[in-house]
Amino acid sequence: MLGVFLDIDSLDRGDLDLSGLKAVLPEWRFFGHSRPEEVTGRLASAQVAVSNKVPLDAAHFQALGDLRLVCVSATGTDNIDVAGAEARGIRVCNVRGYATPAVTQHVFCLLLALVTRLPEYMGAVRGGRWQGSRDFCLLDYPIGELAGKTLGIVGYGELGRSVAKVAHAFGMHVLIAARPGSPEMEGRVALPDLLPQVDVLTLHCPLAGNTRGLIGAAEMAAMKPGALLINTARGGIVDEHALAHALKSGHLGGAGVDVLAVEPPGEDSPLLARDIPNLIVTPHIAWASREARQRLVDEVALNIRAWASGEPRNLVT
Repeated sequence: MLGVFLDIDSLDRGDLDLSGLKAVLPEWRFFGHSRPEEVTGRLASAQVAVSNKVPLDAAHFQALGDLRLVCVSATGTDNIDVAGAEARGIRVCNVRGYATPAVTQHVFCLLLALVTRLPEYMGAVRGGRWQGSRDFCLLDYPIGELAGKTLGIVGYGELGRSVAKVAHAFGMHVLIAARPGSPEMEGRVALPDLLPQVDVLTLHCPLAGNTRGLIGAAEMAAMKPGALLINTARGGIVDEHALAHALKSGHLGGAGVDVLAVEPPGEDSPLLARDIPNLIVTPHIAWASREARQRLVDEVALNIRAWASGEPRNLVT
C-alpha cells in the first residue's frame, strides 16, 4: 500500500519525528510541495493521500482509481472537494485539536501586543526615543488592561473554550456568539446583540457558507469605538477592505490577524498596506509550534492506522 504526502514542507522543517507516520504504511513518497499539474501523476498509484493545503477536486478523484483515503493534515478541509470524494467512495479525515495550546497562546500574543502597544514601544526604543526621554519611562502610547474587559468569541469548539479559559484567568468577561443559521443554544448571544457589548472580538469558527464575510463593514460599525478584533481562524471570515477602513478611520482600536483571504498574499493584499494603524499581521503561524506540528503528524499516522484496521476516525466523509 502506497501513501503520498503532497506538501510535507508546509509543516516539517526537518525538526519533526516522522518515524511513526512512515511505519503505518509499507511505502511512502514525500514531496515538499506539489503544483496543481503534478498532483494526479504523483497520486497515480497511491491508496492514501496526505495533503495540508494542496487542493484535491472531483476531477482528481475521478482520475485516481486506486485512491481510498485522503488525510488532511489540518482541521479545515476547504481545500478538498468532500462531495467529490464521497461520490467515488473515498474517505476523507482531518486532524482536530492538535494546535489548541499553540493557537490559544497566539491569540493572547496578538491581544497583549495590541493592548500594551508593544510594536510601537519596540519601535520607539529602536528609534532612540526612550534614550532621549526626560523621564525614566516613555508613555507615548496609551496602554490598556484586559482585566474587566469583555471578550466575544465566535466559534465555541475546543479552541473557543480554551481561549475563554485563559480570558477568565486575565479577569475578562466572556460572551459566546450564536452564529447565524446555528440552532439556538442557552448561553449564546446573537451576533448583532453581542457586537456592541464586546471590547475584543476573537474568531474561532470554520470558513463555510454561513461564515464567509461574517464580519463585514456593518458588523465592525456595530462594535464599540476602540474595540479590538483578533482572527486566527480563516481570512475569508473577515471583509479585509472593511477592516482596513475601520482601522484607518479609528473606529476600531486595533486588529491582530494570522490569516488572510489569499495565502500567501500578493503585494496588493488590503491588510498589507503600510498606512494601516494598530494592525498586526502574522503569516498563518498560530498553529505552528513544534509541539503542535509533531502532534499533527502523529494524529495523521493514527488516522491512517485506524482506517487500515477498519475503524476510521476523524472522518469528514
